[in-house]
Amino acid sequence: MLYHLFELGHRAISPARAAANSTSYLLRNPFNPFTYTNMGRNTAAAAELLERTTRRYRKPAFGLESTMVKGQRVPIIEQTVWQKPFCNLIRFDKQFPAGTASNEPRLLIVAPLSGHYATLLRGTVEAMLPFADVYITDWQDARTVPLSDGSFDLDDYIDYVIQMIELFEGDVHVMAVCQPAVPVLSAVAIMETRESPAVPRSLILKGGPVDTRINPTAVNKLAEERGTEWFRRTVITTTPWPNRGHGRSVYPGFLQLTGFMTMNLDRHVTAHKDLFVHLVRGDGESVEKHKQFYDEYLAVMDLTAEYYLQTVEQIFVKHQLPKGEMFHRGQLIDLTAIRRVALMTVEGEKDDITGLGQSQAALHLCTNLSRSRKRHYTQLGVGHYGIFNGSRFRHEIVPRVVAFMADYDVRGGSLKWLVNSAAPVAESETRRNASSAPSLPKRGTGSLVATFHGKGGSAKVRGR
Repeated sequence: MLYHLFELGHRAISPARAAANSTSYLLRNPFNPFTYTNMGRNTAAAAELLERTTRRYRKPAFGLESTMVKGQRVPIIEQTVWQKPFCNLIRFDKQFPAGTASNEPRLLIVAPLSGHYATLLRGTVEAMLPFADVYITDWQDARTVPLSDGSFDLDDYIDYVIQMIELFEGDVHVMAVCQPAVPVLSAVAIMETRESPAVPRSLILKGGPVDTRINPTAVNKLAEERGTEWFRRTVITTTPWPNRGHGRSVYPGFLQLTGFMTMNLDRHVTAHKDLFVHLVRGDGESVEKHKQFYDEYLAVMDLTAEYYLQTVEQIFVKHQLPKGEMFHRGQLIDLTAIRRVALMTVEGEKDDITGLGQSQAALHLCTNLSRSRKRHYTQLGVGHYGIFNGSRFRHEIVPRVVAFMADYDVRGGSLKWLVNSAAPVAESETRRNASSAPSLPKRGTGSLVATFHGKGGSAKVRGR
């Protein structure tokens, strides 16, 4: 019923939103004399603010059209190379000149399925494109998937990851950002147990909740205190008509967004007050920064109820993976089976979503993986968002990830150019080049645990 009321309210206010949008355009027309008056500017700003705060934000585009490789500008074509009802696999295909060999490793980025779209990792993709043939998981909004396509739970998630990794036939590195750390690590363990020849060359886990008993954050504690049944009663509802997935039980995006925004409510209110002031003053640069941030931040997706509740239960409440008690379709997930896949973990010193040590725990759980194939890096001075975006990510984390991939890639010594071009930048230079971030609320990956806080079919991947 809650989702139906939300949908009804959204549609009921549509005429007012359309009127506000028209008013904003009318009062910004340079041929309208009223545009240049104080009342005109204030009315236009108020109208635009009303339209933006009542809008349902659509899935953003990646918008990556080119990248620099070895000093050369290379065009990019975004391609869907694998499809399932709940996920597409996107490749950022570089259009090298005819006869030019790319000689670069393949990188599969597993984006979080925790509220925001994969485009939240646009900066991650952009930073890795000069050094790798990049693919990313594009998880689908549950309200757009018809009931006839079946259910989707954590077991299905792991199956999807295994199928995508197998497409590359062992020639791929996998990066899991935040939430996917557990299912991706589980998928690799299952592949190792099966002695699959298609296991990835390396696995990079960034800020993942592998063991949330270590340095638990406020949101980790809330999950344990509330328990799975509380979330089932409080946040699970049914998708209403006319959505394509009507009748599906979901954790709706608008409730997730409520949780996200409640974490920094005062800063969100201030940011929108500032937007009004910037619109009145005609400060286009500040207005554009605000829009870029919130067009991404406010675009959220529904999660299937079965996936969400299973994730809460197994990962955040019972800690089944680090305890050695997690199963996948009746098979125990054995992390000690991991022997061939090099493993790197990355954490942020100030991460308040995934506590320090939670991701690094994977290194200690994979007891049969040789120490030489394990690596850990803690980035000083950054929070959760800083381990996959921002200046320190580009200057300090990316070079280390690239070097790690090169160490274990099938191309071996031929990747020397890769390591040299991504050589770490000195700390002093990093600080000097770091651009100041706009005064907007912090954003993360839309971590599943973060959402708690506010609630007190396929195509073969072709090589080059």
